[in-house]
Amino acid sequence: MQLHISPSLRHVTVVKGKGLREFIKVKVGSRRFSYQMMFYSLLFFTFLLRLVFLLSTVDTIDGASPCSSLACLGKRLKPKLLGRRVETGNVPEAMYQVLEQPLSEEELKGRSDIPQTLEDFISEVKRSKSDAREFAQKLKEMVTLMEQRTRTAKIQEYLYRHVASSSIPKQLHCLALKLANEHSINAAARLQLPEAELVPTLVDNNYFHFVLASDNVLAASVVAKSLVQNSLRPHKIVLHIITDRKTYFPMQAWFSLHPPSPAIIEVKALHHFDWLSKGKVPVLEAMEKDQRVRSQFRGGSSVIVANNNENPVVVAAKLQALSPKYNSMMNHIRIHLPELFPSLNKVVFLDDDIVIQTDLSPLWDIDMDGKVNGAVETCKGEDKFVMSKKFKSYLNFSNPIIARNFDPEECAWAYGMNVFDLAAWRETNITSTYYHWLDENLKSDLSLWQLGTLPPGLIAFHGHVQTIDPFWHMLGLGYQEKTSFSDAESAAVVHFNGRAKPWLDIAFPHLRPLWAKYLDPSDRFIKSCHVRAS
Repeated sequence: MQLHISPSLRHVTVVKGKGLREFIKVKVGSRRFSYQMMFYSLLFFTFLLRLVFLLSTVDTIDGASPCSSLACLGKRLKPKLLGRRVETGNVPEAMYQVLEQPLSEEELKGRSDIPQTLEDFISEVKRSKSDAREFAQKLKEMVTLMEQRTRTAKIQEYLYRHVASSSIPKQLHCLALKLANEHSINAAARLQLPEAELVPTLVDNNYFHFVLASDNVLAASVVAKSLVQNSLRPHKIVLHIITDRKTYFPMQAWFSLHPPSPAIIEVKALHHFDWLSKGKVPVLEAMEKDQRVRSQFRGGSSVIVANNNENPVVVAAKLQALSPKYNSMMNHIRIHLPELFPSLNKVVFLDDDIVIQTDLSPLWDIDMDGKVNGAVETCKGEDKFVMSKKFKSYLNFSNPIIARNFDPEECAWAYGMNVFDLAAWRETNITSTYYHWLDENLKSDLSLWQLGTLPPGLIAFHGHVQTIDPFWHMLGLGYQEKTSFSDAESAAVVHFNGRAKPWLDIAFPHLRPLWAKYLDPSDRFIKSCHVRAS
């Protein structure tokens, strides 16, 4: 059969092959059929054929039953043309069945065929042309193996940080030994602090009284130097340093040889306070309780880490319980400030992991409104990692005792730099409330809160806290690496709370200069003990 089209495109003639001629005249509309339209039509059909080929190829790769190009195209386009998609459900259901089956750690031991990276996984799936079940099984094995390795790495990180933060760096140990030796051989290192004529200032409420409890000579030296150096009226500052028996001689030697003039400094050990050495003292009972807590984790950190079934967060909490600070009298001493300083009306209590960067005398002008504790709240701020702490962050509200007495959404506040109105404190039962709740926690098998002194402090000072401007106290420099140097530099007080203390090698390098600039690299004790002053 032959097809003839007239030049005008108005007649079409069909001729049979054997000579029998049939003339068929087809009247085409008067509208002209342009070559441009023919070109676009051919272009469209070419695109359509390529699409058919592509869709049929994808179907083959997906492992579906073989079909012709048109059949595959129909299968793919029909639901869309009807305005809906048809979900078969077979593939997801098969995958769910495989993924929900338990996979033990023993099943993965010694396996070398599990993909180690996403690229390996994709390559293996393409090579083996896996169906849905095989795909899910390979995926589950790879993810489970990665989870196990991540858990192990996380626990190792907690262990290393625990060791690094709990151990005494050799530089600090060296400094304490050299100062103790200096105290024994050098009369200038045994001066009375303060001098006899300045003793009356220790109880004079016309001065700005700061209290620092520390057994770390180097940390205490930075706090003292930054306090005095940034003060507008340093001659009005009285700094009361409280330490333990073993650190008293090194602490006295340091401040005898490095007096923060013109400020007045007092160094006392806990055994120098009469009330502490007489009868039954709650702070000593608290230490005994902390010792009992620590005894629950016998075997030390190696036994804790060896437990393969423990959640890494629980492991971290148990390691934290082994920290020496939880068996230190320094940890509870602030709750006895009214007894320690019976003649003072107001003090600012400082932790030894802070740096003061501005004059703090305006803190005495804050209207406490009859409250006892002036503190920065920790539930509001741009840094949600640091400033998102509420009561529920510290207290266990699944315990009915806590749930009945407190609001989980109530904003928490921070220790580290607090204004205490001791006159108002003496009119309350804050100290007895503190120890009452310590007893309750012990009776509840330590289920009321995490370890530390802040949770019972939140309870004891509940209703007695006056919020102060966040400018006065910036937190988190010991665990929030994202804190910028410029932001930290603009705060009145920066607090290296967390494990990354500035005197440790694990300190954040970009934040450590805020602390290190108050060290004198030329000092003979700093040099001889190789304390890094940069």
